[in-house]
Amino acid sequence: MTTATASLAARTVFRIGYGALQLERLHDRRGDAVALLRRAVELGVDHVDTAEFYGFGFANDVIREALRPEDDVLVVTKVGADPDPGGHLPLRLAQRPEQLRASVEDNLRSLRVDRLAVVNLRRLDTGPGLRPEGDQVVGLDDQLAVMTALRDEGKIGAIGLSSVTLDGLRRALPAGIVCVQNAYSLVSRDDEDMLQLCEAEGIAWVPFFPLGGAFPGLPRVTDEPAVHAVAESLGVTPSQVGLAWLLHRAPNVLLIPGTADAAHLEANMAVSAMTFDAATLATLDAVESRSNEVPIG
Repeated sequence: MTTATASLAARTVFRIGYGALQLERLHDRRGDAVALLRRAVELGVDHVDTAEFYGFGFANDVIREALRPEDDVLVVTKVGADPDPGGHLPLRLAQRPEQLRASVEDNLRSLRVDRLAVVNLRRLDTGPGLRPEGDQVVGLDDQLAVMTALRDEGKIGAIGLSSVTLDGLRRALPAGIVCVQNAYSLVSRDDEDMLQLCEAEGIAWVPFFPLGGAFPGLPRVTDEPAVHAVAESLGVTPSQVGLAWLLHRAPNVLLIPGTADAAHLEANMAVSAMTFDAATLATLDAVESRSNEVPIG
């Protein structure tokens, strides 16, 4: 049996939050986007993950409109990339200290708050996705220096890390890290040692790409026969099995699944009530873990 809550930045939050990236799919239906986020709060979400580059600011706009002070929702944002509407990708890297500071200011403005509760420093050291080049290759110590300065100034409340290595996390611990967001799922468990370190240090582990399959050719939880067998036996979906496995993995795991669909939102939230017996867990744990690095070439 898993507990329903865990600690994040000295707050007790429900272990299933909401990732705001998918709100962009409702760009032309703003009212629906606001209603979806309101529904998430009704279902118990008190932890929302966002970024200024989600929908070129649209996600932050919706969060600002939908969330009320009395909801007491912890909004976590991230820096390390900025929106780039005209670019080949919808974002550009922004790893330099002055860019991190500017990104914090952008999030303060778009969310219309005086302080960002938690800001994740999105590095690009590991996992699927871009790698820094040229002047975007920046030392972690230089980045942590500006992040701690922003915290000292009261512009951010707490610091998290994303796409970091185990060595990077160890070096960052003295800065007071409250959460780590890395790609991690049943089919890609390379960061097991980091998850254990986070548990020992009281740091929330918030996996992104929790069902794998972020890019073509990478393993997907929902392709696993064992996952389908468990889903069928429990009368749930393979996606729910993959999310529930994460909650069973360690007590400091928090989920931030995203969706633009209310029924899918309700299915995600229902995962908190799912339980696995020892035999089912052993079956899932036996699924092979593969790399989530994007093949080159």
